[in-house]
Amino acid sequence: MAVTKSLLFVILLLPITSLVYQASAGLLGPDAGKELVLETGEWALRLLLLTLAITPLRQLLKKPRLVSYRRMLGLFVWFYASLHLLAVLTYILGWSWAIFIEEFTERPYMTLGILAWCLLVPLGLTSNRWAQRKLGSRWKTLHQLVYLIGILACAHFVWLVRSDFGEALIYSVVLALLLASRFFKLPALLPILKR
Repeated sequence: MAVTKSLLFVILLLPITSLVYQASAGLLGPDAGKELVLETGEWALRLLLLTLAITPLRQLLKKPRLVSYRRMLGLFVWFYASLHLLAVLTYILGWSWAIFIEEFTERPYMTLGILAWCLLVPLGLTSNRWAQRKLGSRWKTLHQLVYLIGILACAHFVWLVRSDFGEALIYSVVLALLLASRFFKLPALLPILKR
């Protein structure tokens, strides 16, 4: 288990390692800052969907141990979302709070993205056993915010896209299926799906 978690940790660092290398080698194109914004945001969304997929996969594959990887995945969601926000502040807004307030109020996708990140903060801070013990049953209620975060993140991406909605639509459909799986027990559906 420890070896698998270490391997997962290394794999989850590969996207940012690749981005740092590409940026330092000048391989991100003429607008490297914008590319960093897009890539970190997409990785945050991909990992969020993967985190949400743990529960249905655990039920479907009858592998209860899969849940032990959820915390690390969730923390990497926060990590990549924070890098995304940092890239936006640096390369899009130039650390101008006047521009930040203007963008936040005038561009709905920016508002949704900031709200999603703000909701991630308490989840990241309480993703440890001490917080789980302290909060008791409230911990599970708090961490159900991940569903709202998923909706906000997908809406942020859909609203951001100007022309090609294909990728944004795929993420949104995957999220919808993952949320729907919470209302149905997947093993019970398998006989129906095989007909």
